[in-house]
Amino acid sequence: MTTINKIKAPIEQELHDFEPYFKKSLQSDIPLLATVLNFLYRTKGKQLRPMFVFLSAKLHGGTNESSKLAACSVELLHTATLVHDDVVDESYERRGSFSVKALWKNKLAVLVGDYILARGLLLQLESKKYNFLHLISRAVQDMAEGEILQMKKSRKLDIDDETYFEIIRKKTASLIATSMAIGAASAVDDEVIIEKMYSIGQDAGIAFQIKDDIFDYQSKGLLGKPTGNDIKEKKITLPLLHVLNEADRSERKRILRLIKRKNNSSAVVEELIKLVTEKGGLEYAEQKMNEFKDRAIAGLKEFPDCEARESLIELMNYIATRKK
Repeated sequence: MTTINKIKAPIEQELHDFEPYFKKSLQSDIPLLATVLNFLYRTKGKQLRPMFVFLSAKLHGGTNESSKLAACSVELLHTATLVHDDVVDESYERRGSFSVKALWKNKLAVLVGDYILARGLLLQLESKKYNFLHLISRAVQDMAEGEILQMKKSRKLDIDDETYFEIIRKKTASLIATSMAIGAASAVDDEVIIEKMYSIGQDAGIAFQIKDDIFDYQSKGLLGKPTGNDIKEKKITLPLLHVLNEADRSERKRILRLIKRKNNSSAVVEELIKLVTEKGGLEYAEQKMNEFKDRAIAGLKEFPDCEARESLIELMNYIATRKK
């Protein structure tokens, strides 16, 4: 089993130096805002995206001060989107703790998310890193479009495979893709390499989101959200989409009717989870996840072998085998 500590080994010093840099970026002279920002720093996750940034930079010549700025820009954007996501999804929990929305309500959560996003953009402008600004801005646009597309499809429940992958490509994969691209951009000025890393990161990001979708149908509530949460939010993700695609017309209509009208019924949620499990939805999703993960690894193997490349490959494998 791949461990995070093994993956971090080539960039241990970079991650150590990154911590105070990131903490400093989450500060304000406004007492209430400072309190919320400190809470977010204390409840931060594993910071996978800065790992992608530093490893990508190291793969293409080595890390530097720009790599630290790139990692901070990505992590600030990620933090801002999580705060906003909890408002959009009406979620009161994040990483096993209360969300900002739960503790300080919607208005402050939206403003805090806006503030964090602005902090990242200003850091890039102050350093005149306009190529970083372009990459980050593209990610913001993609994530917003992905979220809106998912909202639209959740209302109509008319999602198909192509739309599903378009949603997760924009909503989740775009930020991991940006992490890989901006890491490379901090080390080299080569658009071909930067876009190649973006493409590899996109495949990795799609695999990451499919893994999250699988978690939602498993017996334990992982990732700080209850089992069946996607069903309750009328989000048709890959495991359920496979079952819908395989069902006959009447069964498909019955399933969609249950999601539309009784998605908050625990009995219905349990029935749909059981159906997905019995009809091979999880196995299908895992197969697709591994296809994207393997494609990302194949892309990495086009670059010369080195410690950073091996850690990136291990990180891809970690994405597909993680337990939370």
